[in-house]
Parts: sequence; C-alpha cells; structure tokens
Amino acid sequence: MKIRAAVALLFIFISFNAFAQDRIKITGYVHDADGNPLDLVNIMVKNTLNGTMTNEKGYYSLTVAPADSLTVLFSCLGYNKAERILPKPVADLRLNVQMNPLSIVLGEAVVTATRRQTTTLEALDADKVRFLPDPAGGSIESLVVTYAGVSSNNELSSQYSVRGGSFDENMVYVNGLEVYRPLLVRSGQQEGLSFVNPDMTESVNFAAGGFEARYGDKMSSVLDIKYKKPEKFEGSASASLLGANAYVGSSSGKFTQVTGLRYKTGRSLLKTMDTDAEYDPNFIDLQTYMTYEFLPKWEINLMGNVAVNNYTFTPYNRETTFGTIDNPQNFIVFFDGQEKDKFQTLFGAFTLKHKPNENAELGFQVSGFNSREKESYDISGEYWMSEDGASDPNSGEMSQGMTVGRYHEHARNQLHSDIFNVNHYGRTRIKAHTLQWGMTFQREKIEDKISEWEKRDSSGYSLPQNSEFVSVISNLYSNEKLNSNRISAYLQDEFKFRTSKGLFSLVGGIRGSYWDYNSEFIFSPRVSLGFIPNFNQNLTFRFATGLYYQSPFYKEIRKVVRDDYGNEHVELNKDIKAQQSIHFILGSDYTFKALDRNFKLTTEVYYKKMDDLIPYTLDNVKLRYYGENCATGYAMGLDMKFFGEFVPGTDSWISLSLMKAEQTITLNDKVIKAPMPNSQSYNLSLFFQDYFPGNERIKMNLKGVLAGGLPITVPNVGYTEGKNGGTFRLPAYRRVDIGLSYQLAGGTDAIMERGFFRNLKNIWLGLDVFNLFDIKNTNSYYWITDVYSTQYAVPNYLTGRQINVRLIVDF
Repeated sequence: MKIRAAVALLFIFISFNAFAQDRIKITGYVHDADGNPLDLVNIMVKNTLNGTMTNEKGYYSLTVAPADSLTVLFSCLGYNKAERILPKPVADLRLNVQMNPLSIVLGEAVVTATRRQTTTLEALDADKVRFLPDPAGGSIESLVVTYAGVSSNNELSSQYSVRGGSFDENMVYVNGLEVYRPLLVRSGQQEGLSFVNPDMTESVNFAAGGFEARYGDKMSSVLDIKYKKPEKFEGSASASLLGANAYVGSSSGKFTQVTGLRYKTGRSLLKTMDTDAEYDPNFIDLQTYMTYEFLPKWEINLMGNVAVNNYTFTPYNRETTFGTIDNPQNFIVFFDGQEKDKFQTLFGAFTLKHKPNENAELGFQVSGFNSREKESYDISGEYWMSEDGASDPNSGEMSQGMTVGRYHEHARNQLHSDIFNVNHYGRTRIKAHTLQWGMTFQREKIEDKISEWEKRDSSGYSLPQNSEFVSVISNLYSNEKLNSNRISAYLQDEFKFRTSKGLFSLVGGIRGSYWDYNSEFIFSPRVSLGFIPNFNQNLTFRFATGLYYQSPFYKEIRKVVRDDYGNEHVELNKDIKAQQSIHFILGSDYTFKALDRNFKLTTEVYYKKMDDLIPYTLDNVKLRYYGENCATGYAMGLDMKFFGEFVPGTDSWISLSLMKAEQTITLNDKVIKAPMPNSQSYNLSLFFQDYFPGNERIKMNLKGVLAGGLPITVPNVGYTEGKNGGTFRLPAYRRVDIGLSYQLAGGTDAIMERGFFRNLKNIWLGLDVFNLFDIKNTNSYYWITDVYSTQYAVPNYLTGRQINVRLIVDF
C-alpha cells in the first residue's frame, strides 16, 4: 500500500509539473515616453481572446500556452499600438513596454486620437467658437445648439432648450461652480453676453441628460466649463461691428492668471428688425481667473466676474406684412415712449486646493453671486391692421376690414438677489475606482418688486369692457421677499473593469438635497454604464438612468392670484415641490475611416417620465410659471449626430433630432393635454468647416438650423380653453450663417519678423453674413384685441440679413 501511495504521489507530482510546464506567465509594466505608468492598457494575444489589462501602476500579468511563436498586442486610446513577437517562449518572462502618444505631424497640422465617450458627457472644442458666425457675439452656447438634442429658436439669445426642457432646466458650471443669470430678462436683445468667456476656456463638456451625481439638481442638461491656466504669456484681441473682446494670460513661477474683457452692442443687427427704433444696447463683461501655488501640494484660486447690461429702446414706428397671397394683412404702429433696462451682476469665488498625492484632491470653495435688475418702460402706440393689405392709414383710403386701436404698456420692476455658497469636494483613486464626494450649503436672499400693466382700447372702447368700472387688459403687482437655505451632498464612484467581452465603465452615485423653504428632502440615485466590446473596438455602447429632481428657484414659486376686479398679484407658494424626471438613455458610437478620414456616428434614444411639473408659458425668452405642481408629462425622441473630417484636417458635423414632449395639466378642475412649450417635432443643425483648396489661409465656417415651430399659448387664455390647451405652433425656424476668415499674417511670414509684428502670432480678417437667405423667422406674436375681444396674432420677426466684419489679432 505504501508503494502504491508513493507511486500515486509521484504520478500526481509529474502530472502537475507537466501541466505547469504547459503554461507560461508573462508579466511586466507599461509606461509612456516619460516613464509614467499607463493603466487600462488592453493586452491581447494575437488571434485569440486571451487578454488582460494593466492596473493603476501599469502592471499586468498574462498566462499563455507554449507555442512556436506568440504575438502580444498592446493598445490604449491615445497611443500608438505596440506589438511584441516572442519566438518559442518556454518559461515565465518579464516584458516591459513603452507606448508613444498617437500623433501624426503633417506640416502645421497635428491629428490626434479622440477619447471614447463611455458616459453621457461629450467633449466640445472651444477653439471653434473663434471663427463661428454668431449674431450673439461669439459664445460657447452657439456651438452647443448645433449638437443633437439641443435647440434654440432665437439667434439673439444664448439660452437653449434640451430635449423639450425649459431654459431653467440647464446647469452651467465654471471651474466646478454653478453660475446664474438675471431673472427679469424677457427678450433676446436684452440678454447681452453669456457668462462663459470662450477666450478663457480650456475645456468644455456637455451632457444632454443622464448626467452624474456630482452635478446639481436640474432635469435637462449640464454644461461643464474649465478655464485655462496659461503656461506662458498669451493673448488675443478682436473687434467687429457687434463689439470687441480682449484677453491676456500669463504664468510667472507659481502664479498664473487669465483675464478677459468683452463688449457687445447689437445696434446694427437690431436695426434689421421690423420696428424702426433707436436701439442702444451696451453690454460689458470683465472676468479674471488666478491661481497661486503657495506651498507644495497647496493652491488657491480666485475667480471674479463683473457684468453690466444696459438696454435702451426708443421705438418710432413699425410695419409688418404677414398672411398669405390670398389674404394679405398689414399691421402699422406709431409709438411713443421708451424702455430702459439695467442688469448688473457680480460673481466671486475663492477655492483652496490640496493634493496630498497624485491620486487624490481635496477642495474648499466659497462663492457669492449678486444681481441688481431694473426693468422700466412706458410705451404707447396707435395701430392699424388691414385685412386686405392697405398700408397707409394717412392716405384716407382705409380698407373696410380695418382694426384700429391704442395701447399703453407700463412697468417698473426691480429684482435683487444674493446667493452665498460654501462647499467641500474631494476625489481619490483607489485601484480601478475613482471616488468623488461633495457637500454644499447655499444661502439665498431675493427681493422682488413688480408693477406692470397694459391698457388697450379698440375703436374708442377700453378693453375689456365693463359697465361698472374701467379695467386694464392685464396687470401684475408684487412685493415679495424670500430668504432660504439649501443643503446638498453627493457621493459617486467610477469603476472600470475588463472581462472577456470587453471594457466596462460603470459610474454610480447618489445625491441628496434639502430646502428649508418647503421643508422638502429629495434623493437622487444616478447610474451609467459604458461598454467597448472586444469583437469591434470601433463600437461604444452606453446606458444611463436616474431619478432627477429640480428644486424650485424663485421664479417657479411665484403664483399669480386674481381678485374680483381682475387685478393680479404675486403670492409665494410654500406648498411647492420639486419637479422630477426619470431618465432612460441608450446610446452608441461607431467610429470608422472613409477616404482615409475619421468619422463617427452617434445615436441616442431617450425617454423621460416627468411628475410634479410646474407648467409655464414661453414669451420670447421669458418664462411665466403657474406656481403650482399641477402637471405630469413625458419626453421621448431620437438624437443622431454624424461627425467627421468631411474636409481633411477639419471637424464638421450634422445633427438630427426627432422628439415628442407632452404634458397633462390639471388646472381649474380641467384636465388638458398640450405640448410642452419647448417641444419641437424635429431639429436639423449643421456645422461645417472648409478652406480654400491649396491655400489654408482662407477658411469658411457654416452654421445652419432647420427646426420645427414651437407651441404658442394664447395670452389671457393659457392652458384653459381651446384645442390643445389653447396653443398653436410657430412657423419652422430656418437660418444659415456663413463666415469667411483670411489669415493676413502668421506662422513663418516674413512680415512677422518686422518691427511691431514680432510680438504677434496671427492676424485674421473675417467677413460674416448673418441670415444668408434673409428668412423672416417668427419668434413670438404681438397680440391685438378688437372691440369684440377677439385677439389677433401679429408675428414678431427676428433679425434679417446682416454683414459683419471682424479682426482678430493673436499675440
């Protein structure tokens, strides 16, 4: 028995040793050209599914079977592929590999790899804004609206709608801080400049839904901006018929700064509208971002902003022709009066950063936002509307179908807001996990005074007619104050792992918020999953879902109450609750080469189920909320974007969005189904770049939009009467803007070596044609009422064709 046991043990040992000899272990480290370890490098044995992935230290371990020859492939996004041939490996071995960044230098052009999008957050190139033909004066938002799922029907505004949501459902972050905009603005021409300064911007990321828990409580989208930290002296100055911009950046040891000054005036552009008036818009914005590393691993940042928007409007007369060939109509108004508005905002933020090691960062931020807004106007007018095209009320040849009336609009509105914010954030990397967390306390103080009314009469009768007293057609009064506090916190983890099927990227997080005004606590779980399959690494799939809340801000809680005499005043609704939306987003990317150029096709389908909605009506860019949670709704659609080098060395794209967004409103004991105010059935947008063949000094940028008309709610009717809740749709929005740029000097030009030009890098001269085809787009309606209280909608057209000349100097 002992001999048999010994033989059995010897057999087992020989068998185990033979099995061990049949497997070979390959280990090693992967690093870049600077010796830094590379994680998530894909390592595969050629023509097999056997593979692994490096950890955060760049280490890997791979077990293979003996063969006459083995080929091991190393691949990583942004790096050239590496290949190692192992002839007849017979024992365990160490194989270290260096990977070089993927870049192909062709003269002055550098083509680099694009990072895969495994979450809903998509990167944008802020440099494209420089030559973008933009009537708004050059803004990041003008580029965002060409992306799938995003729409804007007003070239004078930087506000946009995402997948049927309101303008207030979009967040904008700059260096991790949420920024705000004035609340009283009611038209695009009053808006002025966007907060984000493109000249100071280093990176831009945008998500049209399904965003991570580290972003706040809004229901539609997030735009995440990071300002640059210059490594050396740089700057630029530009001027055009729309205004002027300048910025300077510098670095001196441990101190960096970038400062930008912008001035905008749309006087020449506004004169292409129907109203003959004296326009005097002046918008000034000054921003600075400074950093100082006062100790090793310790840094302080300071960001400041001062914006002053002055808008003066003195109308004289207006003539608008509309209708059809068979039924032409003409509307004439003679005005008297003036509008003067001023919106002044101050923003400051202080950040203290600490990086205990290369895998961790802790931060403490204090910020404050102050807004002083004044809206004042007294404008009266006499109008004539002809139903058969008669155009001269002074000729004595008045048509029989004439509507004659007068009106007087008056407002003295003021709004003061102060927002104070303190927060802590942190992130750390533990193996394949990236943890992020944060806590925020926010104090809000708002004072609102509204005094506005409109008087109308038709053929000498004051409207609406009342035998007991004289009334105006609309009025609104408010004298409200709001003092409240908010507390929020989040925790999220990003985990990347590889299986035999491919690379997975999982981001999961939770967010909680509390508002003491309505004593409401909201809890928001969010998760997204990205997948790059091994069978085809040109494909990327992603899925995101989550429960998104939007805690009301001041505008949403204002409820308009009407007394027995028809007077309206504002009351704050303490029973208001947060709106909520559940997101389901499924998307994919397919990258490929055609004609030796890179292309990418992106597709996303989404469904959003919404509850506790606060309905609103849309007038130009002014949102008027109903002040109560009386609606439910949904939004569903398909977004597609075709991105690529249609012209070698340039990036262009075309986006198509199909959408349906509806709401069910329970108001005044009525149940009404109506489209959401920003619901567009389709949106086709284009951004195209080109250059003159054989001469890249001449560049062309083209921006085009074709979008379905927005629903319009009849005033003084709202969602209470008529088919589809008293709504109808605007005509489709159609617009093409084109810009040509010529590099007068730059690079190796001989002129750049002479005198003053030695301090410059480039000089560009540009010519823009806004609204190339001079299409009259309708943004809203001017409503007139006859003696029978019948309302007529006269279209308010946006800007016409306009030429713009600009000069850009880089130094």
